Amino acid sequence: MPVVPVLAGLQPAAARAAASPPGPVAIGQRVDWPGVTLLDGRRLVAADLRDRAVVLVLFSIDCPYCHRHNRRIDRLAREVRARSLPLTVLAAAYDRDATAVAAHVAREELALPVTLEAQALRQWLNARRVMPMTCVIDRESVLRELIPGEMADADVQGLLRWARG
Repeated sequence: MPVVPVLAGLQPAAARAAASPPGPVAIGQRVDWPGVTLLDGRRLVAADLRDRAVVLVLFSIDCPYCHRHNRRIDRLAREVRARSLPLTVLAAAYDRDATAVAAHVAREELALPVTLEAQALRQWLNARRVMPMTCVIDRESVLRELIPGEMADADVQGLLRWARG
């Protein structure tokens, strides 16, 4: 199964052209995580995700559906952390203003890690422009689900199944 780099934006243009897949990663395709910079300045790299599933939500701070969805995703992230489950819950904002995103995260009291690299992630994981978009990558780094739109609380909690591997 080919490994596809997720964040083209972090590579030089020549390397991106050589590594670019013909389109977004398909469900069932392996994803290689070169790393993302989180809003707090930390880097989340592939080694941090080894043997961990990933729930990634692409969102915008101006999207009311995203606000409700991210509250549910945040509850999931808190439960995962409290139970020390092998699941990383991550949000990626389309917004480019780090100050505005940080203010939004503080106002919403979100405890999940946030990156501003949603555009780069979207190019690789899903061409659709639906918000929010929830992407699930299993513990073997294989893209398993692309869930468009706001999810009900029970459906968000159902994502815990990916921690079981």
